[in-house]
Amino acid sequence: MIGARALVKCLELENVEVVFGYPGAVICPVFDELDKSGIKVVLVRQEQNAAHEASGYTRISRKPAVAIATSGPGAMNLMTGIATAYADSIPMVCITGQVDSKLMGTDGFQETDVAGAVESFVKYSYIVHDSNDIPRIMKEAFYIARTGRPGPVLIDLPLDMQLGETDDFSYEEKVQLRTYRPTVKGHPLQMKRVLDALAEAKKPLIIAGGGIHLAGAVPIFREFIKKYRIPVVSTMMGISTLPTEDPLNFGMVGNNGHAFGNIAMRDSDLIIMAGARVADRTIRDPMLIERKTLVHIDVDPAEIGKNAGPTIPLVGDIRHVLKDFCEREPQIHYDEWIDYLIGARNSWMRDFKARKIPKGIDPERFMRALSQAMEDDSVYVSDVGQNQLWSCSYVVVRDGRFMTCGGMGTMGYALPAAIGAKIAAPKRQIVAVCGDGAFQMTMMELATARQYGVTVKLVIIKNGTLGLVHQYQHFRYHDRFSATILEGDPELAYLAKAYGMGYLHLEKGTDTDPVIEAFLKDPDESMILECEVDPDALA
Repeated sequence: MIGARALVKCLELENVEVVFGYPGAVICPVFDELDKSGIKVVLVRQEQNAAHEASGYTRISRKPAVAIATSGPGAMNLMTGIATAYADSIPMVCITGQVDSKLMGTDGFQETDVAGAVESFVKYSYIVHDSNDIPRIMKEAFYIARTGRPGPVLIDLPLDMQLGETDDFSYEEKVQLRTYRPTVKGHPLQMKRVLDALAEAKKPLIIAGGGIHLAGAVPIFREFIKKYRIPVVSTMMGISTLPTEDPLNFGMVGNNGHAFGNIAMRDSDLIIMAGARVADRTIRDPMLIERKTLVHIDVDPAEIGKNAGPTIPLVGDIRHVLKDFCEREPQIHYDEWIDYLIGARNSWMRDFKARKIPKGIDPERFMRALSQAMEDDSVYVSDVGQNQLWSCSYVVVRDGRFMTCGGMGTMGYALPAAIGAKIAAPKRQIVAVCGDGAFQMTMMELATARQYGVTVKLVIIKNGTLGLVHQYQHFRYHDRFSATILEGDPELAYLAKAYGMGYLHLEKGTDTDPVIEAFLKDPDESMILECEVDPDALA
């Protein structure tokens, strides 16, 4: 068989059901073979969105995600999506077409060194030099992408490698890589040290990170919290590891976190970082936690000690580590500490309810009302900017999922990610929320949704500005607003009609609840809800 057929056969053996991509001349052999297979091909409208849709798909389905682009500008467009996936540890295999091997290095038409360009933001990359290597490379790529700390793997595939004949096809069941053996089980001695530290602590706190979602550890994490009764705060990527209204959930921490969550972190005497990096958005000053007992649990040993030295490092897959903890009987009680934090949370809630309502629609109350009206297992996908910060602080999640782009902060993520999530779970209610600036970066994906019959529920927070930068210019540059005022935006009512979608509008004086109800009512009708907020509203 030819190399392209070998590659598609590998995808079939990996149980890949859908790929997201955009064809071009030097990747056509792969698309031709995909057309002969049972794998669904989703044609995106811009290559970056192939990675975003693959991200949304794999985060909900926990199945392999694949993004495909052609060489040159196709591969370059895909790079932003790859970097976004890398920053959030999203597993995917990205396949790019490349010019013939004999033309590489000659500045041939649409030749780019994509493997070199992505080197700093992929988990691993391959350039195929022999068609016979395709099965081995594909097996290794999927294994590397989804084990240890997950992430994107790139395969750059020259045209002649796609067309070249392969010898006997062989796809191994297991992968043995001498230099890559992720640790899964936590070290027993280190786990005992954690239990001893918990026995001595008076004010312990868990910081739940996105690694809990990535490891499929949410059920065991909730069991662990119920058993040990330790207060929990989350990073942005860790939101929805616990239901919002769980008594032990004390919100998000960090620069834009809840006040009561940051109080919990400030006053704790022991912090357990679980599947989270010590990143600047969560902990601006690592010295704040270095003065406490710090337990850092992570599958990636490179993250432990990178930004803050832990008292007790514990390398391992968070799902396995928590399972081991749950098999023990804790003799610990933190009732006084929990009561103190509940008082701080109740005080914040009283202040929130008593706050003066700004001009236009109050975005904070809107986010809360929208999420409360959504189904229990729904998926709320937030974009980047002010809408993200309002969402993180005020969304109510029950048994569903909150998804956003954290590490890279890529505007335009929400719409394509929601499309990918809906393809993964067509019966679940999925709502994307984005600003009017971010929407226009990826609005072309409404055509992708229409082509494949994907129901899109899209909220566009309209304030006529690039809100978060506009807010920054307000404080830092004394209202000298440079290139943050949006003018010439499309009329969303006409745009919705153009894509065969329903349209609703919220503005000052509108009764919010009936509009939200109408927006969510028909699960099979794609809708745009335009929500006008004050340009001066702060996040």
